Amino acid sequence: MLRLYSSHNDISRLQQIIDVLNDGGVIIYPTDTTYALGCNALKERAVERICRIRNIDLRSHPLSIICYDMGNISEYAHISTPVFKLMKRNLPGPFTFILSGTNRLPKIFRVRRQKEVGIRMPDNPITNQLVEMLGVPLLTASLPVEDMDREYATNPELIEEHFGSDVDLVIDGGEGIDGESTIVDCLDEDPKILRQGLGLLK
Repeated sequence: MLRLYSSHNDISRLQQIIDVLNDGGVIIYPTDTTYALGCNALKERAVERICRIRNIDLRSHPLSIICYDMGNISEYAHISTPVFKLMKRNLPGPFTFILSGTNRLPKIFRVRRQKEVGIRMPDNPITNQLVEMLGVPLLTASLPVEDMDREYATNPELIEEHFGSDVDLVIDGGEGIDGESTIVDCLDEDPKILRQGLGLLK
């Protein structure tokens, strides 16, 4: 487990995480909600590994990525002007915006008919710094804690104890927040909230 802080982290510790991701590794890291599984979104085998850990059926479950800024998002998803303005008002924050992905994403993202991809930009300085250094999106998926105490998604020590052997690195960024992102479907002209989470749409 590697401890990071909201600021003034040693660059060598951050680079250690980037090296793991660029080598196709899987990490557990903090977001602005619970902790999550992550990998370099352009490393298809790493994406497949997270799908196995989470038992994700790609035909019914779109994948989600974390981008660093709005310019980065537009490289990996098709965004209309109204949706761009909506996202700009609400990000960074606890939201997942469902958009149609571009061909810059690996083939595994295009299993679904509309090539949907969830876009996240968490309000978490550790995550933002990592994604900026990585230079490409981070695939993100919630931890498989459906039948467990919620502390296993927010307490780094419990997360390391239970999930540490499934991943290459667990990042301790302090206690997580027990809550989910708000999912907003932006595939049609009128965005629809599919799940109300911590984010209140402006």
